[in-house]
Amino acid sequence: MAASMACQAAVRGLRGASTKHLFINRNKLVIPRRWLNLQEYQSKKLMQESGVAVQRFFVADTASEALEAARRLKAKEIVLKAQILAGGRGKGVFDSGLKGGVHLTKDPAVVGELATKMLGYKLTTKQTPQEGVKVKTVMVAEALDISRETYFAILMDRTCNGPVMVGSPQGGVDIEEVAATTPELIFKEVIDIFEGVREDQALRMAANLGFKGPLERQAADQIKRLYDLFLKVDATQVEVNPFGETPEGQVVCFDAKINFDDNAEFRQKAVFSMDDTEESDPIEIEAAKHDLKYIGLDGNIACFVNGAGLAMATCDIIDLNGGKPANFLDLGGGVTESQVYTAFRMLSADPKVEAILVNIFGGIVNCAIIANGITKACRELELKVPLVVRLEGTNVQEAKRILSESGLPITSATDLDDAAKKAVAAIAK
Repeated sequence: MAASMACQAAVRGLRGASTKHLFINRNKLVIPRRWLNLQEYQSKKLMQESGVAVQRFFVADTASEALEAARRLKAKEIVLKAQILAGGRGKGVFDSGLKGGVHLTKDPAVVGELATKMLGYKLTTKQTPQEGVKVKTVMVAEALDISRETYFAILMDRTCNGPVMVGSPQGGVDIEEVAATTPELIFKEVIDIFEGVREDQALRMAANLGFKGPLERQAADQIKRLYDLFLKVDATQVEVNPFGETPEGQVVCFDAKINFDDNAEFRQKAVFSMDDTEESDPIEIEAAKHDLKYIGLDGNIACFVNGAGLAMATCDIIDLNGGKPANFLDLGGGVTESQVYTAFRMLSADPKVEAILVNIFGGIVNCAIIANGITKACRELELKVPLVVRLEGTNVQEAKRILSESGLPITSATDLDDAAKKAVAAIAK
């Protein structure tokens, strides 16, 4: 179980990581990718709509709206949270001078004052760029005391071929640490996808999480509602930490992370329309519009490939030959000439790109389509940087003919290592 939890932790880490960096060494290559990004209040809204117990809250875009929201809550204590797609908000610092993106107060008037120092200002945390992220929205919520914290999640588990519930009475901390140090405190229930969460499973998990008396029934009900949400939004993971109880005898989902199946976008239009892209790289957003997977990196050799595995190998071998990849760009399988053109347009517009390495293995992809797209892009975009091309697979001889007869300054490579060496050498000239 510890190993399984560690694997899930790695996935969560990648999903929450900045897409600005690639970590390469001689044996390991880790590439984060962009996922659907929802603000905290958006996730809470989805939970609320499925009957999951969350704190009462309002969202505000101005200080006056925040003040009005605080008054409407009529709560004993109020929590004001800056809404950005980064962790560590509580210890963050605003360029207005305000310290902390999360504040507690019993005075509604203070909410208005704090909001004036949050909205329109940049918040810098350990997970944001150095310049910080501008806060455009705040969440004003009822602050509830937590008498006990637990951990609960529903996630897709490859080894179980379906959804699994995972819980621990040790909540509010890194569950990976719990799994590593006290694995006996991790409880797991495999869910039959046709049957759903059974009553006995929900009650057993609630008991294992340490809920007693009436709270056990409450927790079991919340567990079943969370599974309903999991199915409803085509989630790959719903993680609640803490899944807690209050001194007043309520079971509440205090904080949650929802990950979604990108392949279900066609039937989850409402959810995906909430995607907050303002904090994402504009090039990544543009690439996604053309069904291209792009992640900007810190090097100067652009990688133009088809398939994530090939992309990782290409980035790695560039590094092994003394170069640094400028991006991770995956064309995928059903590539068209227009996609090739768009990809070249994006790569050539990047000022740090000093060479482009094309590495295509034509299985599903017809190499001739790639060659036609390359020659068209080179001519129309008047490509100024060295271009190294390695093609193998379907219709490769026709593709090589197209490139050789184009009259364009394209350097051919025999294999991946040869391509990487030639790209690195082209920059050194």
